[in-house]
Amino acid sequence: MVLLATALVLCRLLDLAFLLTPEPLDLPAADPEPSLNVKFDPRNMTLAWDCQENTTSSKCLLVAKEEERVVKKVRKEECWCRFADLSLHQGALLEVQVVTSERSMQEKLLYTNPGAKGTAAQNFSCVIYDVDFMNCTWAKGPAAPRDVQYFLYIRDSKREREKECPGYIQDSGTHIGCHLKNLSGLSFYNYFLLNGTSQTAAIQFFDSILSTKKIERYNPPANITICCNASHCLVRWEEPRTRQNLSHRDFRYQLDIQRKNISPGSRNSLIDVSGDLENKYSFPSAEPRAKHIVKVRAANSRDPQWSAWSQPVEFGKLQFRQGWVQTHHPSYMGPAPYSLSHRCCPPPCSEDPEDSVLYIYILVVVGTLVCALVLTFLFKRFIRTHRLFAPIPKINDKWSGNHQVRSGVPWEDFTPHPRKSIEDEEVLAVEEVT
Repeated sequence: MVLLATALVLCRLLDLAFLLTPEPLDLPAADPEPSLNVKFDPRNMTLAWDCQENTTSSKCLLVAKEEERVVKKVRKEECWCRFADLSLHQGALLEVQVVTSERSMQEKLLYTNPGAKGTAAQNFSCVIYDVDFMNCTWAKGPAAPRDVQYFLYIRDSKREREKECPGYIQDSGTHIGCHLKNLSGLSFYNYFLLNGTSQTAAIQFFDSILSTKKIERYNPPANITICCNASHCLVRWEEPRTRQNLSHRDFRYQLDIQRKNISPGSRNSLIDVSGDLENKYSFPSAEPRAKHIVKVRAANSRDPQWSAWSQPVEFGKLQFRQGWVQTHHPSYMGPAPYSLSHRCCPPPCSEDPEDSVLYIYILVVVGTLVCALVLTFLFKRFIRTHRLFAPIPKINDKWSGNHQVRSGVPWEDFTPHPRKSIEDEEVLAVEEVT
């Protein structure tokens, strides 16, 4: 009975506790954060989102793996931004930040290269040669299927022109390169897009931004001439023609001057020549001199990508006639160096740097002396002319007692009165001053 009474008491207490427990209140549900619905078009490099009411400021950001952080401010009435061309084949992170009068919103978008990993083309490179031609080459991706086919598109930095490769280089039916004969549509910076297609797998793309100045390979210098006297030789050449207008300082050269039929272990070092020397190089070479071979190549001073070596030019022989000797540069059709005829070299080609400096000093001294003589002659002539044609002194006024000279005095004032005697006349003597 005791146990039953205890159980009844506990049940009563539990009922009272349940009645005293407050019921949960129905709280209003929070509004979901509005979405900006960000979209990115990689072909046009455009990022867009849904416009918001009462927008006070907006900006968009792009962070590519190979580039720095790019931030663009947007006008209030615009809901999009456009970035400059960037390499995106390794992916990018994009972000939009919008501030309205009520709230601040931001949304991120991760852009990835669509397609199977390892299917994109690799080892992509381009080179401009002979000023007006360009070759681009690439290799198949390691995971690309057998039926993959790649296509190259080129766009200038202003997005005004985009064209597909006009002439593909193929290997077993697969495009592995592109040859362009007309480069008129290229700007200084250009965007290269290389995508692919396949029936069995999605192919990733590869893109790159290249500068025509950095990918241009110069032609070797032409018209190489060598002039020698008894102690020195002077090498001259013409700078190569390029797509950009460059000055002498934009070039650098290397000269390879070797004795003919020399053993490989005793070759001379290459000689670096700055473009400031205006395409010439003088070096000591005393008579009698053996036959030597000279070759020259060129590159840009800021990005040295050397050209091919020029055609070899020979100079020197066992017997010399007195005076300067020049080796001429005839047409060259074979790989072996050619022999050159010799004749007297004109004075402009045979100047030695030390002699030219001496000539300049002599010309300066002679010019100074001639100028001094001319100035002395002119000064003496001026003094002599001044003495011969000295100004005639003006007549003073004797009657008024005023010694100031009157201008325009009539000669009648000095004529004697007819009634006066000769004794009363006053004689005025005028002497000519020489």
